[in-house]
Parts: sequence; structure tokens; C-alpha cells
Amino acid sequence: MWKINEIFHSLQGEGFNTGTASVFIRLSGCNLHCAFCDTRHEEGKMMSLPEIVEQVMRYPKAPLIVLTGGEPSLWIDEDFISGLKQMTGKRIAIETNGTRPLPNGIDWVTLSPKTGLGESGDLPVVLTRCDELKVVYLGQDLAQYNNITASYRYLQPCWVEDKEQCRRNMHDTAQAVLQHPEWRLSLQTHRILGIK
Repeated sequence: MWKINEIFHSLQGEGFNTGTASVFIRLSGCNLHCAFCDTRHEEGKMMSLPEIVEQVMRYPKAPLIVLTGGEPSLWIDEDFISGLKQMTGKRIAIETNGTRPLPNGIDWVTLSPKTGLGESGDLPVVLTRCDELKVVYLGQDLAQYNNITASYRYLQPCWVEDKEQCRRNMHDTAQAVLQHPEWRLSLQTHRILGIK
């Protein structure tokens, strides 16, 4: 059984897979407590793998499943990943803070480290490799991520409710990418589009 906050169909709004039709499986809970977290992930209900697959398959044409949270690595294991792939035939991506090892079989790993931002405690990032590294930019020193091997590196402005602060965050992130062209800009396009 897995504690599921929600399962929904939308477009991936961030990073490399932006614009891809996806089924999101949001698992409940997180091992960090970031002040800028934009997700209500604490609640959930226990579901079996067949129950999860039944909801995922309501969207048979979506090619990608995105495991997200909270922190999905608190719940998943190799049996879950292999069962989900076998029963759905879909590729599986994960969005993780990187503080826990991941099971084998995941097709795309998005590492979004939150430690080092002074908000989330002292849990270290244990992942050193990923497909994409996606950092919420708050002006931090980007050199702290040099030890992470990633095919793609993205800086993403921190989204806040204050429109003026949000605009400043976007400006600062764009300037950081101009100064550090090994990074790309990632925007939360689902927010811009007004979709989930």
C-alpha cells in the first residue's frame, strides 16, 4: 500500500519534459520543510498498486508518469516501479529532493535539491547523478551543485504570491542564467497557463 495524495492528468510544466502530457502521482509527505513549498502534500489515502494503475490508465494516451510529492522516495521501491511500468506501459519520471537513494528502473530523474537554502534542515543530498538538475533559485552560490552530474541544468525562479517579488525572482534568475550559461531557465508554465 502507498499513501497517495492525488493522481491527476496534466502537462509537465517544468524542466526538460515541459509540455509533455503526463499522469502525476503525488505521494504524501516529505522529509524536508521548505518555507517556499507550493504543494499541499500531507494528506492522502492508502492505495494498492492495482488501484493506482486503474486511476493512471484513465489517461491511456499520456506517455509519462511523474512521481512527485512531497518526497516520493519515502514510499517507492523497485517492486513499485517495475509493477507500475509493467501494468501501464508508460515511462516513469521522478521529481526528488535527492536526500534518499532511488530504486532502479526509473526512466527520468529530476533532482531538485532543497538543502543548502537555509530552509529545510540538515539532510544532505545523497544523489550525485540525475537526468536533470532543477534548482529553485534564491540567489544561492551555484558552485555547491558542481559535484552533481546532470545531462541538463535548470534554474527556476521561486514562485511566490507577491507579484512584485515574483517578478524580481524571475529577473534575478534570468540574470543568473546569463552569467552561468551552463544552466537553462525553467519556468513553471503550468502556472502561466493556469492549469494544475
